[in-house]
Amino acid sequence: MRARGQSAQAGRRGCKRLVQIAALCLFPALALPIPLRAQSAPTSEAAAAQQAGIPVTGRVLDATGAAVAGAHVSLRLAENSTAIVAVTALDGSFSIATPRPGTFNLSVTAQGFAAYQTSGEAKQGANVVTLPDITLTIAAVSTQVQVASDSNEIAIEQVHAEEKQRILGVVPNFYVTYNQDTAPLRPKQKFDLAWRFSFDPASFGIVGIIAGVRQANNTYPGYGRGAQGYGKRYAAAYGDFLTGTFISNALLPSLLKQDPRYFYKGTGSKRSRILYALANAVICKGDNGRWQPNYSNILGGLASGAISNAYYPAADRDGAALTFENAGINIGATAGANLVQEFLLKKLTPRVPKDSSMRP
Repeated sequence: MRARGQSAQAGRRGCKRLVQIAALCLFPALALPIPLRAQSAPTSEAAAAQQAGIPVTGRVLDATGAAVAGAHVSLRLAENSTAIVAVTALDGSFSIATPRPGTFNLSVTAQGFAAYQTSGEAKQGANVVTLPDITLTIAAVSTQVQVASDSNEIAIEQVHAEEKQRILGVVPNFYVTYNQDTAPLRPKQKFDLAWRFSFDPASFGIVGIIAGVRQANNTYPGYGRGAQGYGKRYAAAYGDFLTGTFISNALLPSLLKQDPRYFYKGTGSKRSRILYALANAVICKGDNGRWQPNYSNILGGLASGAISNAYYPAADRDGAALTFENAGINIGATAGANLVQEFLLKKLTPRVPKDSSMRP
C-alpha cells in the first residue's frame, strides 16, 4: 500500500512538472524575473513633453452676463505667429490647448461686439489655465452721411444760387461767388452762365446806357448822329459786351480750365482787400483751385478788341492800337469792377446765399 501511495504521489508531481514545462514553452517571459528599478528624474525635454497641451479655459459673456455662443477665440503664443482658434459653446465656454508653456495672447471676436484682447501665461507644470470671465461690449455703430451729389451737381446748385444775385434786385451780379467752398464749373456751366448774363434784360439796358454816353460824347464820330448813330453805337457796344463775355468768361476759361468768377474776400485790412481786387484783374483761380495768371481775361480782351475792328468806323480803326487799347480798357474795367464788388455790391445784392462764408 505504501509503495502504491508513493507511486501515485510521484505521478502527480510528474504531471505538475509537465504542466510547468508546457507553460514555459508557451509563455517564456513568465520565467524571467521582473526587476524593481528606481525611476529617474525626467529630462527637460521630457518635462516639456509632459507639459504640452495645457488647456486655457474661460467663458465669454455680454454686458448683461448672458453667454455669447459662437464667438471666435484665437490664442497665439507670444513667440509664435501661428494662431489656434476655438468657438465658444452654447454656455459661452471655450477651451484651447497651448502647444507648450509660455506667454500667450488671446483675442475674442463676435458679430455685433467689439473685439476683445487679453494675455496670460501657461506656466510649466500647470494642469489648466482658467481665465476670468470675458465680457464683450457692443460694437460702436458709425453712421456716415454721404452726399449723393457729385461736384458737377454741387456746381449746378451754386450757379443757380448765383443767378439769383442781382444788384438792387435788378442788375445781374452772376460773376461773383461768396462761397468759400465753390465747386469748379464745367464748360457747359460756363457757357450757360455767359448766355444768361449776355441776354438778361438788364444787360440790354446797361448797353443802352453805354451807347447813350458815347452818343452824347460823339465817341466814334464815324457812326454819325441821331437815331441811326445811336443804333450803330448800341450795336457796337453790345458786340463788345457779347464777344468779351463769351470769349473771356466761357470759351477761353473752358479751354484753359480757369474760373471766370470773382471770389469775394470780405475780410482783412482795407489795403489787403484793395490789392486783392486789383490783382484779380490779371490773376484768377483755376479749376484745380490754384491761383494762376488770368490768361482768359487778358487774351479775351485782345480777341474782343481785334474783332471790334470789323464793325467800328473805318476812320476810328487804328489796327493793333485799337486792339490793345480795348484790351487795356477791359483789364482796367475788370479791376474797377472788382473793387466795387469787394466794397459795395454785396451790400446792394439781397439774394446772397445765407450759408456763404467769407474768404480769409
